[in-house]
Amino acid sequence: MPTHKFRIGQIVTYRPASRGQDAPTGAYMIIARLPQSEETGQFEYQIRNLNEDQERLAEESELSGR
Repeated sequence: MPTHKFRIGQIVTYRPASRGQDAPTGAYMIIARLPQSEETGQFEYQIRNLNEDQERLAEESELSGR
């Protein structure tokens, strides 16, 4: 059974798959682990940039550990 690669509280780097997204660069914290996307089959995560309050959704392939 597949498992999440990242844990809640972990600091990661976010690189959005869509270049049209204006997400700030830098460190993000994993806020929540979500189920696999029905569209892509990847696990999704709720993340927050350490320099802002806005939360985002990211797929596992868009994240890398620090």
